[in-house]
Amino acid sequence: MTASRNDPLPSDEEAPAPLSPLPVEEYVEQRHLFKVMGEQLRENVPAQEVLGSIREEVLATTKLPMAIDFMLAELRHLGTFSTAMSRLGHYFTPFQCYVMAEAEDDRRRFDLRIALDILAREAQYRAEGISRQGLFLYQLEVISRNRLGYDRGLEAIAGDPSFDEPWREWILTVRRQIGIVETADLIYVRSEYYRERAAQRGAEPELSPPAVLFGRREGRIAWANRRKDPIYLFAALHRQLGYPEVPRTRSEDPEERLLPVLARRVEQLETRLKLVEEEQRGGFDLSKFYERPPGPANA
Repeated sequence: MTASRNDPLPSDEEAPAPLSPLPVEEYVEQRHLFKVMGEQLRENVPAQEVLGSIREEVLATTKLPMAIDFMLAELRHLGTFSTAMSRLGHYFTPFQCYVMAEAEDDRRRFDLRIALDILAREAQYRAEGISRQGLFLYQLEVISRNRLGYDRGLEAIAGDPSFDEPWREWILTVRRQIGIVETADLIYVRSEYYRERAAQRGAEPELSPPAVLFGRREGRIAWANRRKDPIYLFAALHRQLGYPEVPRTRSEDPEERLLPVLARRVEQLETRLKLVEEEQRGGFDLSKFYERPPGPANA
């Protein structure tokens, strides 16, 4: 069936904005980049060698090899990844740049390997198909669990091209209200479930109601977790929406620290044995380490 001449043609303004700005193959390769970097850094492989080897692995049909070349040049000159990523704003999102910048900040205790795992899981989520609700909740939970700072963090989330204008306005509103208003309430009042409960109570409809950003399921979860620890809210939303689990800092294994501790104690024993041997040979004079007591004040 062909469209007649009188049928309206879809305009660019009516087309919905894509949830992810890059093709799927780009996010598949990004996931490989962040995943391999995290694994190699755990083995103390130099970052330049890691990037050089990944440069040969990734698909040449994607834009990632050019991005890696720029990251390598920036790493040699400044020793950071985040500066290169921020200058490639058409390829990396502001949230990706923010996470890497926080990991490279010496004043923060945010592990770079955890940051790479965060970005790898987000890239995989984008490759498999995302929802705006799941993407926002994943990024918000990343900021909350790792204490990265809501002000700059939510600003970076709002700059993600995956969010349209209603979402962007609401995220900036959350940026001003978070810490004052509960996270569950912020989600609940923008859900379809909130509209249903208001209609059941017979409340008068608003003249210009805000856009509904969350569905009935998210609203019910937020309602059920009001006045509770936000950890329970994020856990329930993660189970129901299926967005990636946020990586957590792994607690240190005492057995992994045992070998360095034993090595230091062996060094201390060796030093003491040397002192004892020198003292037995008569070549070690302890009197030179003595300090003569101070004399009387009137002397």
